[in-house]
Amino acid sequence: MKGFRLVSRPLGAKILQDIQIYQSEDFPKDLVKLNDLYQDLFSGGKGFRSKMVTMVCSAKKVAPETEKLLCQTIEFIHNSSLLHDDLIDRAPMRRGKTAAWLKYNPEYAVLAGDYLLARVMMNLSRFGNIQLIQFTSKVICDLLEGEWLQDSLLHERSLSQEKLHRVHELKTASLFEWCIRAPFIAIEEYSEELHQLLSKIGRNLGSLFQRGDDLLDFDIRNAENKKILGDLTGGYLNSFAAFLVKEIESEKVDAFFKCRSMTEIKDLFGEGYFNEKLAQFDSESEKMIEQYQKDLSSLSQFLSKDESHLMEEFLPLAKLLYWRS
Repeated sequence: MKGFRLVSRPLGAKILQDIQIYQSEDFPKDLVKLNDLYQDLFSGGKGFRSKMVTMVCSAKKVAPETEKLLCQTIEFIHNSSLLHDDLIDRAPMRRGKTAAWLKYNPEYAVLAGDYLLARVMMNLSRFGNIQLIQFTSKVICDLLEGEWLQDSLLHERSLSQEKLHRVHELKTASLFEWCIRAPFIAIEEYSEELHQLLSKIGRNLGSLFQRGDDLLDFDIRNAENKKILGDLTGGYLNSFAAFLVKEIESEKVDAFFKCRSMTEIKDLFGEGYFNEKLAQFDSESEKMIEQYQKDLSSLSQFLSKDESHLMEEFLPLAKLLYWRS
């Protein structure tokens, strides 16, 4: 099996180099279906998380082999979570293709996801940085806890923003935090003050990404033409849906769960109300973006003059990930 390489794309102000995510020796050659499954899985992703890792590694002049390890680690973890999530959600498609659990079988999807996580820990063990192993293990635990929590919220009519925020912190923000902190840990920069700041930056960025992603489900700024109303159809109120029905009577919430088109939703609530709630949701997100920018500016005290370009490269990401433009 040929190693898949991420396609170079603009990210912020920087054009990132290709990153080799895996090589043929990473997976057993005699397990043909496993290799075919991974080829399908890795060939359609944007590789955004590994690109963030590369931005940090470039600024900190991390050794190429270490950078490659970190990029592979985050992509393996992320794609493992996709394999498991698709099975749990019974999602039929992933990246325009039949989902692995459906194309192969559920057992293969579980084993393939588990194998990626096992491979992560084996690779990090060889690297030998115990702090990096511990941090990565915690992120994997966060993902699993987040999936359990999200599953418990299915069909819940009065879902608080606090519960949803907890799910997003565990499932999405934790990976963004890893992308920003892991390169510093890998080169043994362990300042507690630094990592508290990096954690805030990464988690805020991840939360904004999730909020933007939740809007796509309502066909808002959906330039990617992603399938809409997947969360609602599956019985799950995402962050915008929960915001939309926060002060709505239960009968209308029940009707909302039965909607299968944006026309039905806007007819149910009224287009004026829908647009008003969207404006309020956007306003909340803009405040999060402002906080992200403040935290990012504080990073200058921990970077040398030669490393300070990292802040410039990360500055547009919050708006990009939320507004998707």
